[in-house]
Amino acid sequence: MPSTKKLLLAAAVFMSFSHLAQAAWPEHAITIIVPAAPGGTTDIASRLMAEKMAVTLKQPVVVENRAGAAGIIGSQAAARAAPDGYTLVMGNIGPNAINYSLYKTLPYKPQDFVPITLAISVPNVLEVNEAQPVKTAAELVALLKKDPSARSFGSSGAGQSPHMSAELFKQRTGTEATHIPYKGAGPAVAALLANQFTYMIDNLPSSMPHIKAGKLRALAVTGEKRSPMLPDVPTMKEAGIDNMVVTAWFGLMAPAGTPAPVIDKLYEAARDALRAPDVVSKFRELGGEPGGNTPAEFGAFIERERAMWEQTVKAAGMYKEQ
Repeated sequence: MPSTKKLLLAAAVFMSFSHLAQAAWPEHAITIIVPAAPGGTTDIASRLMAEKMAVTLKQPVVVENRAGAAGIIGSQAAARAAPDGYTLVMGNIGPNAINYSLYKTLPYKPQDFVPITLAISVPNVLEVNEAQPVKTAAELVALLKKDPSARSFGSSGAGQSPHMSAELFKQRTGTEATHIPYKGAGPAVAALLANQFTYMIDNLPSSMPHIKAGKLRALAVTGEKRSPMLPDVPTMKEAGIDNMVVTAWFGLMAPAGTPAPVIDKLYEAARDALRAPDVVSKFRELGGEPGGNTPAEFGAFIERERAMWEQTVKAAGMYKEQ
């Protein structure tokens, strides 16, 4: 009996210290892993939020880029991190929805992450270098059909929404072009600025500054409606391409097992960051819509996205055995 009492007392003391540790959280810097190169929407959204969250949480929030393999490298690192709230990941439509049906095996699974909140939703944009002779989506289609073997398109990585959008574009228009993947939107946009391939479909925020500067020409957006920031650019449907509505999304996640009270604090800090007038203004200036839904709502949203993209990948015949 005494040993039982000692065990109960030890358990009570452990739980007490555990609660105290959670109450004191955070005690040092927090890292947000960005599974892409600097310059893309994942990176932009993370840095804007990190600055605001650091003020709320009273600890530094550091953004760490771990690009490569369609977001798999960074996502795997986050899934293997200690579930203590000090390592997060800016998940997105690629590694956290598309990849599960695109690849037969992955070094992580949906259950390895716990959702915090949706950060930003954005349409994609069909674009070319301003030096290209095409002015409309129809003219691009005609160019691609004229000499498909000489045409190529870039993307932020295999399996990401820009790549999948471009594959859908090829299907919908009956065109062909060689895919050139990069380790994130930043390098892909830089290559398009150098006119190293024919066209690209990109998340709008990472291309918006160059479209506004006249260096890239936007031909169509993948949203259901025109972007308020590009009112003269038609939707894909308006450009004569049906069934091409794609919305890219990005949101904070933590490793599975992260304590609920810590998730709650992270959610509150992220939500407040997304409500900050300057962040809202910046997101909308880039053509995006800020999120801020609850962890439960974000989790349900991700599940719907996984199911939707599974159907899309299978219909596109893009399932990979590796």
